Amino acid sequence: MLSRRRLLITASAAIAGSTLVGQNARAALPVVDMEALIKAAQIDPRRADTAITSGSKDSVLQVERALQARGLLAAGYVDGHFGTSTVAAYATYQRSLGYSGLDASGLPGPTSLRQLGEQRFTLTRVLSPGSILTFRGAQVNTRTRSMLLEAERLLGAQLTITQGSYSSSTPASAGTHDGGGALDLSVSGMTTTYRTTVVRQLRRVGFAAWLRNPSQGDWPYHIHAIALADTDQSSGAQHQAGDFYLGLNGLANRGTDDGPAVTPKLTWEEYLRTA
Repeated sequence: MLSRRRLLITASAAIAGSTLVGQNARAALPVVDMEALIKAAQIDPRRADTAITSGSKDSVLQVERALQARGLLAAGYVDGHFGTSTVAAYATYQRSLGYSGLDASGLPGPTSLRQLGEQRFTLTRVLSPGSILTFRGAQVNTRTRSMLLEAERLLGAQLTITQGSYSSSTPASAGTHDGGGALDLSVSGMTTTYRTTVVRQLRRVGFAAWLRNPSQGDWPYHIHAIALADTDQSSGAQHQAGDFYLGLNGLANRGTDDGPAVTPKLTWEEYLRTA
């Protein structure tokens, strides 16, 4: 008969072995790069083809396989291209979790993504817009505020917000400000050259930004900015972010980008890693 001490040692070893197996199983799960996934989710639906966004294929495939396993995505669309069918499937999945409105836009957020990946994949480079707050009289999230403050630091000047995020007060915005990451900024008193400089620095820190003029729509001169990879974005803002990556102007006519060239086009997180 085993002594009490030997029984305890054996039991401890068994528990340790079980824990190690569990840890190894978790470590063996595929990894989804959320930054790459969100970039694809913004760009791919705006493509004219089924090209795959560089660096995103493996992550997109993991999400598509998980959606297929839930009966939400046909096998033919499990291809690494986060196109409109994948967006629609993800939106259906979000609604199945009880989300609605902007929270069920088909753009993955960290909470729904973790639930989808349970026992299937883990996440790295997790994105979060942060909390919503009032900043200079406008609503923004903490990620957008940090981005704007950094752009202002580079400029050495403070900018004036004329419309923030989570706002539907201006019909001409066509819903782009309904979610997070959207800003309109005043250009009052700026020279033409300085307006371009402001747009360039906003782009440098991770905004899709353009100078808008009255000939383009029912609005005065202003700077319009959308924070790339903001997971709180409205569908309209997602489309503008994707168009920016594709070299377009973010307007309904999908014309050529008329802003200053910034290479490479970085998200806020990518900027922070290279700054």
